Amino acid sequence: MSSPLSRLAPRTRAPDASPAVVDVADDTAGELVDALSSETARLLFSRLHEDPAPPSELARDLDTSVQNVHYHLSKLETAGIVESVGTELSEKGNQMTVYGPAADPIVFVGTASAAERDGLSERLSDWAAGLAVLALTSLAVQVAAERLLGGAIASPFEPASLGVADGNALLRGVLLFAEPGLLFFLGGLVVFLAVAFAQSR
Repeated sequence: MSSPLSRLAPRTRAPDASPAVVDVADDTAGELVDALSSETARLLFSRLHEDPAPPSELARDLDTSVQNVHYHLSKLETAGIVESVGTELSEKGNQMTVYGPAADPIVFVGTASAAERDGLSERLSDWAAGLAVLALTSLAVQVAAERLLGGAIASPFEPASLGVADGNALLRGVLLFAEPGLLFFLGGLVVFLAVAFAQSR
């Protein structure tokens, strides 16, 4: 159990974490594959994506020694996929380094120039941000639709009260079989894919 002192420093992923695009022909790819070649290293990297932590907590969670964790953290840090994201105090008052992922996700590509790798990394970040905005907007559409239509929208198994006049059969049918937020999300996804297709031509 951690002490109240250890919870004073917030644990956060690095604010500049972005997708890492690695060319398989580059020396970096060899270091990365080597750093993740051990099962302990992969478990450690996966655990750091859940919540950044100091080596002692990682050792306890993975049921291994602190020395083993330090060894793998060193290799992962050299490969550029793990970094120090802050410090916290132990129960004894010692300052401990908190580690977290430096990049999320990692994408391997065939031979590519530095400009192509940077462009791919930027596009991946843009897509992730776009999907997050679309998801949040879809949620807002769902909430607004429920409020405008007089309460929760019924499912196909509860068609009694849709809040829509009987004369509007098309709207009643749509609301019976799909949630407005879901329809908005799927429509937005189609637009994203159409734009991506048009840009690739």
